[in-house]
This record gives sequence, C-alpha cells and structure tokens, in this order.
Amino acid sequence: MSTFLTEPLLIPLGEVAAACALPEKFSNPFRHTPHALALLAAERLQQHLKQQQDWEHNFGLEPGQEGAIIGKMFGVLVVRTAQGEMGYLAAFSGKLAGGFHHPAFVPPIFDSLTEGSFLNSGMRELTRINQEISMLQEQATIESKTRVDALQKLRKENSVALQAMLFDQYHFLNQAGEAKSLRDIFRQRANGNPPAGAGECAAPKLLQYAFQNDMKPLAMAEFWWGLSPKSAYWKHGHFYPACREKCEPILEHMLQGIALDEEPE
Repeated sequence: MSTFLTEPLLIPLGEVAAACALPEKFSNPFRHTPHALALLAAERLQQHLKQQQDWEHNFGLEPGQEGAIIGKMFGVLVVRTAQGEMGYLAAFSGKLAGGFHHPAFVPPIFDSLTEGSFLNSGMRELTRINQEISMLQEQATIESKTRVDALQKLRKENSVALQAMLFDQYHFLNQAGEAKSLRDIFRQRANGNPPAGAGECAAPKLLQYAFQNDMKPLAMAEFWWGLSPKSAYWKHGHFYPACREKCEPILEHMLQGIALDEEPE
C-alpha cells in the first residue's frame, strides 16, 4: 500500500529518516550531490514512479511503448512543518501525462490548462491564423501575399501579448511571505524577459508549496526520469542541479534569507 497522501501533500519519511543527521544549511540547488535526506526522499519517489498506476506517461522505459518519448525532471523537497513533522514534497517539471495535477505531487504555480483560460483562447486564435496563412500561401497571388504579411505581423503581436499575459500569472514567495512577479524577477537579467517555461520547473513548485503551507525547507534534490531523445546529457536516474537560465533568478528570490551550503566552483 502506498504511503503517499493526497491532502496535505506531505509524504512521511518514517523512522529511517531519524538515522540521518539534519543539514545545518539548506542544500544549494546548484550542487550536484544531494543531502542524505534528499537522497532518501528521491529513492522513495522513484519507487513510487515504478509502481504507481494513477497515470500513464511515456518515459521510454517500458518495451512496446508507442509515441514520443518524454523524459522528465522530478524534484523532492524535505521539509519540517510548523507542528514539527518531517517529510517530503514531490514535484515534476512542466506537465506530466498531459496535465499539471496528479496525486502526491504539488500543484503548479499557475495552471494554464484551465478550461476557458485566456491561454487556451489565445492558442486557438493563433491556430486559426496559422491555418489562414497556409491557405493563402497556396493561392500565391499578390492579394494573398499582402494578406499573409499582415497575418504574420498579427500572429507575432498576439504571440508576444499572450506570453506577457502568461508571465503575469506567476508570482513567487520566499520564507518571509514576500511575493515577486516573474517579470520583476527577470527585469534586471539579459533582455529583461523571462525565458519560455520559467516557473514551471520542479524546484520553484516545491518551495512555493512549502512557503504557502508554513513548511521549513531542509534539503532538495532533482533527478531525471526516463530516456532523453534530445540530449545525451540527461541520464535516467541521475541527479542534476537546478537550471540556471530559468531557475537561478527565481530561486535567488525564493531562497532569500535562507543559509545555503557553499556553492561549488
């Protein structure tokens, strides 16, 4: 029988965790070697991924699976509650099995898949524009080319506006309860715009849920699960630091005031 709880989403570590010394500082999210408690939590989550039957996702690990192989980054965060209970939270990056919500995993910062959401409406409009462009390009007339040029400009404007609206939905907490928007976080970075997918990684999801529920973060680890058709860098079952492009600015805000392990050179 699974030890996973659906509400609240705190998974007990049990008596085994008592043998592990608590970390003096929070594990630096950019370290390659997780703390023993985070490794224990990751082992429990990996066992759950092998046994669960609540959803199906093609990690490329089972013979005979059809369709696109999509490996996934998972994360665990060992926490202590205000009542002194210790356990861990689990999260995945992006979507899993086509959705954001699954038993035993913390929710997304923002659910863009809600029926009737501005994102769904905006994507349908972009699809319509693309279909009209394709139809006009087949006509290959002077009038159709003029219309295509106008539609391509409209498509770009709509896409930029839609991305901006999506960014505005993401607000991140730190342990002091201070919220900061995604665009404010990235304002001083590079071109000032967040990269696509920022805020959807496992680490921000875990910390957000912990802070929302008055939990103290103790240790964190992220691992890759499944095959990777795009890059040889990602290896099944291996641990990785948080990504710097998307997560570093966000985590700098979320971990403000929390003592971290020394970051390796």
